[in-house]
Amino acid sequence: MTALFIVLSLLLLLVVIFQVAKINQLTADLTDPEFHIERTSNTNGKAMLLFGVVFLGSVIWSAMFYANRMLGYGPLKSASEHGYAIDSMFNMTLLFTGIIFVICHILLFWFAYRYRYTKGRKVLFFVNDNRLELLWTAVPALVLTILIIKGLVTWNEVMADVKKDEAFLEVEATGWQFAWNLRYPGKDGKLGVKDFRMIRPGVNELGQDWTDVRNHDDFNADELVLPKGKKVRVRITARDVLHNFYLPHFRVKMDAVPGIPTYFIFTPVKTTDEFRQELRKYPEYQMPSDPADPNSKLKWETFNYELACAELCGKGHYSMRRVVRVVSPEEWEVWNASQKSHYLTNVRHSDDDPFKGQPLESEALLKAAALKDMLANAFKSGSADDAARTLQLDNVYFETGSAALNKISDHALEILYQAFVDYPNLSVEISGHTDSTGDANANISLSEERAVAVKSFLTGRGIAGSRIATKGLGPNRPVAENDTEEGRRRNRRIEFKILKF
Repeated sequence: MTALFIVLSLLLLLVVIFQVAKINQLTADLTDPEFHIERTSNTNGKAMLLFGVVFLGSVIWSAMFYANRMLGYGPLKSASEHGYAIDSMFNMTLLFTGIIFVICHILLFWFAYRYRYTKGRKVLFFVNDNRLELLWTAVPALVLTILIIKGLVTWNEVMADVKKDEAFLEVEATGWQFAWNLRYPGKDGKLGVKDFRMIRPGVNELGQDWTDVRNHDDFNADELVLPKGKKVRVRITARDVLHNFYLPHFRVKMDAVPGIPTYFIFTPVKTTDEFRQELRKYPEYQMPSDPADPNSKLKWETFNYELACAELCGKGHYSMRRVVRVVSPEEWEVWNASQKSHYLTNVRHSDDDPFKGQPLESEALLKAAALKDMLANAFKSGSADDAARTLQLDNVYFETGSAALNKISDHALEILYQAFVDYPNLSVEISGHTDSTGDANANISLSEERAVAVKSFLTGRGIAGSRIATKGLGPNRPVAENDTEEGRRRNRRIEFKILKF
């Protein structure tokens, strides 16, 4: 109700002002209309001149006041290699248009004052002036030519694709309402293929083709983590409507179009911490990050690069924001190694896995790295406990129902071989284990043969047979239930027990 009264009062005030102005106009027309026109013109001319001074002064003041908050100025200089060329192009455009802007407005407001109505003044009319025509044709043409050439040079530099055999990191960003899926290529450095017909929300969000082994080590991340100084190629696409991949601090902006993959290439040159230290020098970023909490962290401390969607893609558009973190190459390698493959974590051995029950190269590589760490820990601890000295090798693979080693087992066996080389006094017991399927005696014989096969690989590389004892235990020492396929798979294993080193 209060708001209604305020609105009605304002409307009444406007009506009163209008009526007073109308009465004043009628009074002037009845007395001396020419004098009134001259006085009004004089007042308007001076007001325009004053407004012009205030307007241009405000423009200059606001530009200086907000400079440190605008991209390209103060601390917000580009955080990417190519961004400096883009900022230079914008600065050149601003220089030319700014000069014209200031000159035009000075003339506009000055002319409004200088040529205001004055009694007795005559107007000079002229039909044509070739010099003026030449001036306002040639000058804009020259300026536009300079800007276009600068823009083309910058465009060709920024949009150039990676060269053959050039080192780069490729990341895929897929937008949908309302999120970004950020996919990394894993250890092989290659992103696997996708097929939109394979998309299953909640199961296979991207439609990755699991028969393509390049997909097996790909992983997804909740934030975009990038190494400083390394060229990054972002593969950009969308699953539903038009989105836009926008990294303002890196001068990266590209539409994400359903069915039409695009890309952008850039090289980060400042880590997040380095950028924060730049912000720290400016008073604008020494303020609390939460205005409602004076004790909150300062703005420079809470700063993060960000990925935003620069298209109005729906009412949940705001939620597509993602944090972008730039770290040193060493930190990135540690982070990259700690990420888990989506396929191996969520799809492997499920009904959606086309390689269910089969050994995989990517899986063997990951398990080999884990085996190396387990061996190092076992040697480092020096524990006499049998459990601490016994390693379960679920990455030594055999042909089905046979003691013939699968070639993929070489990754694990090479690590075992290196352990014998590094520890000349190492002696071990290798035991084979099976699940409970089939005849128990046959399983014991098979497990013994498999243990011997591992020993033969090592002795074939020059390791003395006296350092390796073998044993076949068949299904007698299960580590899981044999009622499920997963349990039986875990029970089929080789164990490597350290006797001394």
